[in-house]
Amino acid sequence: MSNDTSQRPRVFVSGCFDVLHSGHIAFLEEASTYGDLYVSVASDRTIIGLKNRVPLYNEEERKYMLEALRCVKKVYIGPGDGILDFEPLLDKVKPDVFFVNADGTSEEKRRLVESRGIRYIVSKRLPHANLPARSTTSIRQSINSDAGQTH
Repeated sequence: MSNDTSQRPRVFVSGCFDVLHSGHIAFLEEASTYGDLYVSVASDRTIIGLKNRVPLYNEEERKYMLEALRCVKKVYIGPGDGILDFEPLLDKVKPDVFFVNADGTSEEKRRLVESRGIRYIVSKRLPHANLPARSTTSIRQSINSDAGQTH
């Protein structure tokens, strides 16, 4: 029996995850390769403030779906506001790594995270295997364009 009491690094991600898709899953799986994955999902209030729209799925439903993924250790609803809605959770989770997509990175996030001694990693946003690249924006645009066509 091993006496190894070392823990895996804690990896933290944040996002809206409103229309959960294969791109989100690939991102979360990639993040989890760095350690145990903790997720901050944006509150409904934050999504309305940032995107000027009501989320398709409410915060509790998005939290539930993310918690069901085997690569996710724990999910929190972001208690703050705006793009840094996760900030209060950094002191609670104490992550070693903050993992972010290339389209979700900002100097404001980087400064906040690195000022706390947390490693900041930007994903290359690669789709899984032969699956198409996905984003919530492209899915919403496709749905909206399909809705405008007569069949």
